[in-house]
Amino acid sequence: MDTQNAEVWHRRILSGYWMLVLLMLAVQFIFMLSARVPEVKSVLLPGQGHLFIACNLMIVIAMSLAEMWLRTTGQYHKQAVVGCGFVVSYLMYFVLEPFVDGAQMTLMLPIMISLIYFDQKLLKCLGVFSLLFYAALYFGLERTVLDKPLLEFLLVECVFIVIVVMAHAVIVRAWEVREHLEQLTKSEQGLMVERAISDKLLKIEALTGLYNHKTFHEYLDSLLEQCESNGLRLQLALFDIDNFKRVNDTYGHWVGDLVLKEVAAKVAGQIGLNDFAARYGGEEFAVIFTDKSYQEAYAAAEDMRLAISQMEHPYAGGKPITVSIGLCDYQLGDGKELLFRKTDDALYTAKRGGKNKVVTASQVHAKVTVATYA
Repeated sequence: MDTQNAEVWHRRILSGYWMLVLLMLAVQFIFMLSARVPEVKSVLLPGQGHLFIACNLMIVIAMSLAEMWLRTTGQYHKQAVVGCGFVVSYLMYFVLEPFVDGAQMTLMLPIMISLIYFDQKLLKCLGVFSLLFYAALYFGLERTVLDKPLLEFLLVECVFIVIVVMAHAVIVRAWEVREHLEQLTKSEQGLMVERAISDKLLKIEALTGLYNHKTFHEYLDSLLEQCESNGLRLQLALFDIDNFKRVNDTYGHWVGDLVLKEVAAKVAGQIGLNDFAARYGGEEFAVIFTDKSYQEAYAAAEDMRLAISQMEHPYAGGKPITVSIGLCDYQLGDGKELLFRKTDDALYTAKRGGKNKVVTASQVHAKVTVATYA
């Protein structure tokens, strides 16, 4: 687990210790008020009540030291929590053992902590240490002072072993589930990547890396809806590589493909983040300008034309490659068909008027109007 989550769990475990300790102290207090303490045989020699008080006091001290360690130091937090749990569990056992049957279950507390951390190494260390420590406790105190039967010792040791084995199985199973979930996550991520790649391949034109004809029309349809409903500004530019057939015939189709790729790369590098470029077909490209004024779109198209004309093509005889561009500002209510007709007319005018220039639909309309009145 990461550092932040580990700190959260350290504090939660310590809070659980505090709740357990406070509950035990409350039960002792109630017991002392409601009943006369019976004569019992205990390691703590109940005739000397100060030993019980000392045990309870040491429990509180151990908890307080662990709390201070977590708040004032930045390392060994797990060791502090586990060590505190081990000390508290055995002190609780000394306090409860004279009065509670099966008080040995408190000795299992440190082993159960390893389940919270899902730490196999910690579980094995605590399991072995608990087995040896309780054996020393039994033969050093309980058998000599309390004369406890050997069978009770063996049963407690067997419970230790069973709990360690079960805890180990839980941890192993948890890791298996985690690995399975990670594999599922990776598989889902792989599918998402494959889906994204497939989706991209369906939208991208292989040679130029620009969007294809179909995707261009889908995107344009969506934008025109935004224009009509929200007043989005939009300009369409269609441009054609000048004398491209001559390039193919003179230098070969592989050179023509290189020209297409380089022109497409230049177009992609010139457009803004909110603009959209596509290979419309053959040597013809299309660019949709959005969120620009008509003057800004014209300037962008002119910059694009100039940048393409300044490119070097040594494999094409060192001759410049130019483009003719038709540009149209979308007017509300025109629709896609009229938008294309106006843009295409502007492109045709640019090609017919000497090529390597940007012609707008408004310029074409002005010429038609003048010719009509003349």
